[in-house]
Amino acid sequence: MKDRSQVQRIHPSHKESRSATHKRSGLWYALLCLVTSAVFPPPVLVLAGGLDQLSDLTDKAAQAVVTLKGRDNFNSEYLYDVSVKNLSSDSLVGESLIIVLDKITNIGGNEWMTGTSESNLTRMEILGQDGETDDGKPYFGIPRGSGPDLSPYTESSPVAVRIRNKDYLIVFTPVFRVYGMKRLPVLSRPKERASPLPSALTPADKLIQMLIQKGVLSEEEGRELYQH
Repeated sequence: MKDRSQVQRIHPSHKESRSATHKRSGLWYALLCLVTSAVFPPPVLVLAGGLDQLSDLTDKAAQAVVTLKGRDNFNSEYLYDVSVKNLSSDSLVGESLIIVLDKITNIGGNEWMTGTSESNLTRMEILGQDGETDDGKPYFGIPRGSGPDLSPYTESSPVAVRIRNKDYLIVFTPVFRVYGMKRLPVLSRPKERASPLPSALTPADKLIQMLIQKGVLSEEEGRELYQH
């Protein structure tokens, strides 16, 4: 028993070595997570909580631009290109922009079927929609452009909207509303004077400095990692 207990004892230096190894492993894992989140950011799920998260931008900040691109008389099907034009001096968050088919008006400008309280929209089949609002109106996501935002006074790429007219006698016009979010201005913070970072001596140090240069880590966060 005495010999076995001696064999099972671990020298203090071994414990310190194991602890240091665990710390280094934890540091590398944290850095890997930061790099992954920077390179592959999570998708923005704007509609996860419903349209109440978005603002109705129609006419106040944005406008839906509707262009008839084609017509299939045999199937009574119409193809439209619908884009969003930013009417404001603010940038709009590109991933937040959607168009909602708000109503269908007839040749007289009425959205209700003649002599009834039934909406013309109920007589249409909307193809390829991305979803429906709480009140059953179809919506489409606007394609993301070359940048994250729709710049002031510019127009987005179009989304294709196909509408099949189940009532061949109706001559109709689709009316869309634009929902989305404005990009909040970034307030500049005064630069704080801080001591320079230590020189990069190890691969971990170099990775930390690279993340600081790319803006993934702040200098304060970088110093905390250096201390470990």
